[in-house]
Amino acid sequence: MHISTKCSVAIHCLVFIHEYGEKTKVTSELLSRSTGVNAVTIRNLLSALKKDGILSIRSGTGGATLLCPPGEITLYRICKAIEPDFLSKLIGVHPQPSPLCPVGRNIHHVLECSYQKVRNDLCSSLKRITLEDLLTDYHGLPEKNMESV
Repeated sequence: MHISTKCSVAIHCLVFIHEYGEKTKVTSELLSRSTGVNAVTIRNLLSALKKDGILSIRSGTGGATLLCPPGEITLYRICKAIEPDFLSKLIGVHPQPSPLCPVGRNIHHVLECSYQKVRNDLCSSLKRITLEDLLTDYHGLPEKNMESV
């Protein structure tokens, strides 16, 4: 099973923007240093979040801010914005079972029934967890100094 690390990086960026966006200009370079991910990748992630209406990004002078309250931004929405087909890629199925075998002819259907249940459960869970929940968890940790970024 697989949810891309891009989703984790996007969440990292959103937490950072929420925490520091009003105090400092949050740029892709700053987020790159915080996440350890290339600034070009960060810009692509921010662009996807902007397209979904989660972020506002000021061109030229730079800086990103949240457009939605954290309680309205679910993990599902973030993952879907970053990788629209993430649920279909969640569980791989071997592509060419033998059509001559009774199991081979039917295994895709059998697996799809069960795998769809897993995707539905994951989808429901991701829709229940919000950025606000993650911020609550973040605030429960010992305070970190932004100057170390």
